[in-house]
Amino acid sequence: NPESDPRGAGYNIIQSKLAIGAGGLTGMGFLKGNQTQLGFLYPKTTDFIFAVIGEELGFVVSGIVIIMYIFFINKTAKDELGSLIATGIAGVFLFHMIENIGMVMGLLPITGVPLPFISYGGSSLITNFICVGLLANISSKRQKTIFVK
Repeated sequence: NPESDPRGAGYNIIQSKLAIGAGGLTGMGFLKGNQTQLGFLYPKTTDFIFAVIGEELGFVVSGIVIIMYIFFINKTAKDELGSLIATGIAGVFLFHMIENIGMVMGLLPITGVPLPFISYGGSSLITNFICVGLLANISSKRQKTIFVK
């Protein structure tokens, strides 16, 4: 319950909800958000980046970000092992997306899970690029065909 301690443990989630609500449909404008630019939402480049997107760019762009993740999480394998690996990688991306967006909106507890490819952080970005490289390799491989004479 973040409202029980608004100046302590609940501060970040309250500011995050205010930022998303202030954005409205089209947002307040790039670099014009009150919560983010005045320093009320502190870890704005890492954990609460989706709140920054929601406040400055609005519901429309936030929805586009979610739709892009859903299109990105697509299984493109042609064999069983590749399908399992692609499903696992898609599951990791899906979990990170749901956890980060749910945490920013106050639906899930606050954790240190980054939003893939958007949150600031080197190790997360490198890991995500390695996973994308695996997916690209899986999608380029073709299933071996058996030639019948």
